Amino acid sequence: MSNALPRSATTVALLADIPSTGHVGETGARRFAMTGDDVGARSAAFVLFAKEEVRAGRRVVALYPAWQSTDARKAVDFARAALRTDHIAGISVDLSPLALSLIADQLAYLAPYLPPGMVAALSTELPKHLLAGAWLRTVSGLSTLPTSLRQHMGSYAPTVSFLAYCAPSAQVGRLRPSDAISVPFRPVQPVQLLCSTPDPSITRVFDENLPQAIQPVATRTLPVQPLGSTYWGTHKYVEFVALSAHPQALAYAAGALRATECTWCGEPVTATPCPFCRGVGSGDPAAAHHPGPSAQATHTSQSAPAPASRNGVHAPQGPFAPRGVPSGAQAPVAPSPPPGTPGPPPPMDPAPRRPPNLQGNTGPQAPRPPQVGPVGQATTSPWSAPPHRTGPNPPIGAGAPPGAPRTDPPPVPAHGHRPSAPPNPSEGDAKPDGPPRTESPRTYSR
Repeated sequence: MSNALPRSATTVALLADIPSTGHVGETGARRFAMTGDDVGARSAAFVLFAKEEVRAGRRVVALYPAWQSTDARKAVDFARAALRTDHIAGISVDLSPLALSLIADQLAYLAPYLPPGMVAALSTELPKHLLAGAWLRTVSGLSTLPTSLRQHMGSYAPTVSFLAYCAPSAQVGRLRPSDAISVPFRPVQPVQLLCSTPDPSITRVFDENLPQAIQPVATRTLPVQPLGSTYWGTHKYVEFVALSAHPQALAYAAGALRATECTWCGEPVTATPCPFCRGVGSGDPAAAHHPGPSAQATHTSQSAPAPASRNGVHAPQGPFAPRGVPSGAQAPVAPSPPPGTPGPPPPMDPAPRRPPNLQGNTGPQAPRPPQVGPVGQATTSPWSAPPHRTGPNPPIGAGAPPGAPRTDPPPVPAHGHRPSAPPNPSEGDAKPDGPPRTESPRTYSR
């Protein structure tokens, strides 16, 4: 039985005239020089290559330099449109030619062991573990890295030179041989140094300063990159890349990624948009379909069960909640009375319940005091006025707040009945002491 991990079906391509460094052996990215009379001729070779890879069930991660990206972007778009597929990802990398060549070969080495989305994400993670740049005699023609006016003016001095870095961060500084060089980043030991130059006679200043600061265990001199002068803006430069030769260096870089699944194509991504489907949604795939708080509240209010019926009369149903209590919340609980306060008298015999009136209430109701606060706020103080009710007044003492002093009942009229509120037109001549009347259902418009 084999314990080998399944191989990923990913192919890495480099769309630029950038030869391989040979640092990772025979494994390397497929390179396309993008030469030809027009954009169609420059893109034809890559489109045919992508067609074969996609039909074979493999995904293509196409790298190209950010400072020379016009033809490469068109080639990727041509291939995606011709094949009608999102299995081709075009990734722009802002690195010098020597550093980009090394990154492309490292990705091709890792491609069989990682999913396509992780391979694409490593194109931005691997440069963070390198120290890449160049020694420059002048920065007057440098346009790919940020420079200052003072540095441009210093380029005209005969003894001034510069150290420019493109990874892990872009910066340019003046090289002073009398001072110790402070490099912005040191790879994990042991360190290997790769360098190339179009003019070997100008490397003395570089050899006397940078290797002493990095202290590599091995140094390799490589052929000059064809696009080196285009990137650095001069022919007097020494390009270099310092990398860790630790056996687990690439594994450490891959383990530093924190990827989430793309909600459209399912590939692990670390940033948006997705390099394959170009979707902007990433993270939990189900999170994109979760309803918001307002939708959940609406669904809850619509699916809540109807209140239980009382004496055969059902409470009104629909989107309008009973007045006095906010929708979706419970009525506030009144606080307990202070100790030593006499409690309320025992309740009297309940009166017969009445049919619902225009407000949907079923019991005896009292006149509502004028509303002062904002609409929809319920009174929570036990000493405040009773809520608005329509219908006859409640019995004296039954609805008094806890601890309130008892008051004598008002004088009884001659006919022997207590005064009541003005009759409700919808209730007819029904009396609170008589039997309940049944009415036919009514509809009301707001």
